[in-house]
Amino acid sequence: MRLFSLIAASALAVFLSGCGLVYKMEVNQGNYVTQDMVTKLKEGQSRQQVRLVLGTPTTESVFHKDRWDYAYSLERRGSPITSHKLTVLFVDDKVQSWTVANLPTSPVVDRDPAYAILEKGGSKDDGPSWWSKLGDWWRK
Repeated sequence: MRLFSLIAASALAVFLSGCGLVYKMEVNQGNYVTQDMVTKLKEGQSRQQVRLVLGTPTTESVFHKDRWDYAYSLERRGSPITSHKLTVLFVDDKVQSWTVANLPTSPVVDRDPAYAILEKGGSKDDGPSWWSKLGDWWRK
């Protein structure tokens, strides 16, 4: 009987892990840099000034001492939502140039689409989730 219970519990765990009931964490990796922050960059700024504007770089390579990379990615439930990258190049410890790819304009709206509704004065009301409905049904 114990063996059957163990096999049944294992099968149930495997089944539930594949159907989306298991919570998958939102994964933020890197530095969240916006276009507003990049507008504060100027040629000739020191490394310390860049660090104040953008924060500590994600990557400071030993092999590329005159290059700082600021990369960011967001995954929700295992699916990529957004990613962007900023590269700052230095010459004699002063900013020479920078390149950007897919930078968001503001920190709230582009990071989570649910906040866009709230920022525009609306309300996020999708109604109760199916999990909440199941819990309400169970309590009755």
